[in-house]
Amino acid sequence: MMTLHPKVMDLALDRMWRLLAALGHPERDLPPVIHIAGTNGKGSTQAMIRAGLEAAGLRVHAYTSPHLARFHERIRLAGNLISESELTALLDECDAANGGAAITFFEITTCAALLAFARSSADFTLLEVGLGGRVDSTNVVDAPALTVITPISIDHEQYLGTTLAQIAGEKAGIIKRGVPCVVGPQPDEAMEVIEASAARLGAPLIAHGQHWHSWEERGRLVYQDERGLLDLPLPALPGAHQIQNAGAALAALRHLAPQDTQTPFETIAESAMRDVYWPARMQRLRSGPLMDAAPKAEIWLDGGHNPAAGQAIAAHLASLPPRETHVICGMLNSKDVLGYMSPLAPHVASLTAVPIPDAPATLSAEETAAIATRAGIAAQVATDSRSAVESVAQIRPDARILICGSLYLAGAVLRENG
Repeated sequence: MMTLHPKVMDLALDRMWRLLAALGHPERDLPPVIHIAGTNGKGSTQAMIRAGLEAAGLRVHAYTSPHLARFHERIRLAGNLISESELTALLDECDAANGGAAITFFEITTCAALLAFARSSADFTLLEVGLGGRVDSTNVVDAPALTVITPISIDHEQYLGTTLAQIAGEKAGIIKRGVPCVVGPQPDEAMEVIEASAARLGAPLIAHGQHWHSWEERGRLVYQDERGLLDLPLPALPGAHQIQNAGAALAALRHLAPQDTQTPFETIAESAMRDVYWPARMQRLRSGPLMDAAPKAEIWLDGGHNPAAGQAIAAHLASLPPRETHVICGMLNSKDVLGYMSPLAPHVASLTAVPIPDAPATLSAEETAAIATRAGIAAQVATDSRSAVESVAQIRPDARILICGSLYLAGAVLRENG
């Protein structure tokens, strides 16, 4: 597919509608859809919603992007990653139906996912937006059961606009007439756009700070809405930013959880926090070749890549027990690298820049190191993550090492680490 179709950003829906029509409109036959957009937290929020629904004994399809180690991660059928044989057959069918017409890699693979979901029984379908929302390839479902908008910040300006209001307008494009929308914490400029879109479409909002609240208290997560207060374990995903992602997930589950389920909502909520798993979001590596290269080190992996992610990572580093921290970083040339690195500067002793393997848009290690120096971080370069880990371990065997800057780098690290 990557040979046949360009892996480019070309936000439009006409090619999607054409291929979906040729496939018999599978988007009309999906189990009830929860559509999730936002700048940060989409994947984590989706993972918590899925953990909660599955705790209630429900079967859940899930679509996410990009993948980390294998493409199959993008398509989860009723709880299980799609098989090699199913994926191959679906891609062949979609390519034949496309008939050689122009289409992007993300569009045709999204069509394959929708076709898989339509043909497999489940109780819910979770769709994560790829980019933006209004003209994203996932925005082809007329009447989802629920939409969710996680926190919005500046990112992908070349496609979505240079102001929060413009970007929020694209994200709010998933709001549908009469369909409730859960909204995470937002800057005022973004919230005004979301509220205006919802009002125009008669879509009830379930908004942070108005209809639900979530906070950490004494090592527990407290969630409160008009139906009461819950005292829950903290999310298994580390970081203070996950508290608000958890709140959005719980607000969604409160709306979606069937009233006749045998599972109490408190149990569903606890499972959403305790059982959630989402790799490369402040993931602690505990085994594999990288740990063998630095057995005394504490190694973390994160795929965040914009200024808001940098702020979240910095806050998490500040919350950890004191330990000298060294960063290994690779980033794409389309990102605000200085904006990402600046919040990290007070918390790290050094940065080793690496190129992202097999990523044509990667910044060179030298370019990344130069920007790190501008951010006030002592920087050097390495050819790859493994050699960077070894170099840090030679100087400081018991260091905290954070590998970060890109989901593509995180995926390469996970593959290399087995």
